Amino acid sequence: MIERVLGIILPVFSIIVLGYLYARRVKPDMAWVNRLSLNVLAPALIFSALASKAFDLSSNALLIAGGVGVVLGSGLLAWPLSRVLHEDPRTFVPPMMFNNCGNMGLPLAVLAFGSVGLSAMVAMFTISNLLQFTLGMHIVNRHAAFWPVLRNPMVLATFAGFAFALTQPPAPDWLMLAIKMVGDAMIPLMLISLGVRMAEVSWGGWHLGVIGALVCPLTGMVMAVLLTPVLGLDATQRGLLILFGSLPPAVLNFMVAEQYSQEPAKVASIVLIGNLASILFVPLALAIALHQI
Repeated sequence: MIERVLGIILPVFSIIVLGYLYARRVKPDMAWVNRLSLNVLAPALIFSALASKAFDLSSNALLIAGGVGVVLGSGLLAWPLSRVLHEDPRTFVPPMMFNNCGNMGLPLAVLAFGSVGLSAMVAMFTISNLLQFTLGMHIVNRHAAFWPVLRNPMVLATFAGFAFALTQPPAPDWLMLAIKMVGDAMIPLMLISLGVRMAEVSWGGWHLGVIGALVCPLTGMVMAVLLTPVLGLDATQRGLLILFGSLPPAVLNFMVAEQYSQEPAKVASIVLIGNLASILFVPLALAIALHQI
């Protein structure tokens, strides 16, 4: 079991470290890379995973509901804690809700569960993104506009992918392969980008960062364990939901906090320390998840 867990996490963390070391040495401008990822690679990955034959929307509907439950439940658990800590919920709660299911969750899912795991994690990733672009932004800024999210390429790819999964229209194999090849480039690039971003954020407010690094995976895993018997998930789905719940805060939380000037330094610390703490929580979740199968 230990060798299997290490075989899953070491490639992922090695690529993150590569991005971190490269950023410390070169300090690259990642703006165009991030735009390419968000506008081209991520939409291709979302569509190809949802439209693939390995993804069955009907059989994964309850897993997707579980992902929504983990996101919302984590927020409900974190909200009173922010009051106890005398922290602004707009700063503390979103990073507890929206985890790194893109940068880290997708490669872990494909290494642990294969193409079936990738497609299912992509579905939870897209739903989590939809919630972050809508509910998450509303938590941070009550005046944030909702309609621009409908023009987001990832959102459009989500709708197209789910529509394709429902209708299964005929499509040329060469076209689907081309889209898949573009999407596959997203996974290693996301890991490198995560390493670069971790080299850029600050350690300021590390006390809150440590608390957030513990609360985010713990609330997520608690919600996953509570929801699993209620939803009647199979062994693979149980493992995927536990893995999803264990993931650290997403880098996007920092970008949103920076956009709306909502204590971005504190959010950056939560994201940085949370991703470092994932070295402990992700192997634990993988051991639990793989034991279910």
